[in-house]
Amino acid sequence: MALLEVSDITKSFGKTKVLRGIDFSLEKGKALSIIGSSGSGKTTLLRCLNFLETPDTGTISVDGEKIFDASAQKKPSEAEIRKNRLRFGLVFQSFNLFPQYSVLENITLAPKLRVNEKKLPADIKKQELDKINQNALALLERVGLTEKADFYPCQLSGGQQQRVAIARALALSPDILCFDEPTSALDPELTGEVLRVIKDLKSADTTMIVVTHEMDFARNVSDEIMFMADGIIEEMGTPEEIFDNPKSQKTKAFLNKSLESF
Repeated sequence: MALLEVSDITKSFGKTKVLRGIDFSLEKGKALSIIGSSGSGKTTLLRCLNFLETPDTGTISVDGEKIFDASAQKKPSEAEIRKNRLRFGLVFQSFNLFPQYSVLENITLAPKLRVNEKKLPADIKKQELDKINQNALALLERVGLTEKADFYPCQLSGGQQQRVAIARALALSPDILCFDEPTSALDPELTGEVLRVIKDLKSADTTMIVVTHEMDFARNVSDEIMFMADGIIEEMGTPEEIFDNPKSQKTKAFLNKSLESF
């Protein structure tokens, strides 16, 4: 059974239809790259999955549990939305780190808030908070930034900030890790370090959805490629199918243009 199942997701802003019926599924441990021109609906789809936008129609299921149904008479509460949002980790293109907190504090903030919301005995709470700190340090080691734990975002390069953002997203142990063009705000020389971290996550069987303009990365790391155009999935398949034998003329035109500019 697929870990993620998306059915008939549509989204409009005013009279502009951005998503026009999105259907796909994703198996656990697989990496899906979403490619397409600006305005094709890639980021809006990611925001719908993360409950930053509410789809007009459709359903979203994770691990067999329907976590969103636009046709349901009872709309989800804010608490339910927050709970469902935790199923997805989101790494933004602009990092979105809290400048007033250290690297370690950025990673541990959300997990510690969850623990502090619970009514736990003092000794149990301390154990839980200690575990969060230990996990955060392990995640920093995983992204190659152990020595930066006490630094602040302003003291880091863009690539380092994005790696902290990845560790922060992993700290809540999401079912699916989502990236919204994670290298678009980086200089070319910093792009490689972030892509290497994402590639390492793929080796660890992390389930990922990556909106990207990096065609080499999409081809070499992804299990599946989704090409979006005009708010629909124009074509979806393995990297070999999409890059070597695209069926859609729109896909061919996009790839020709992307590879030429590259």
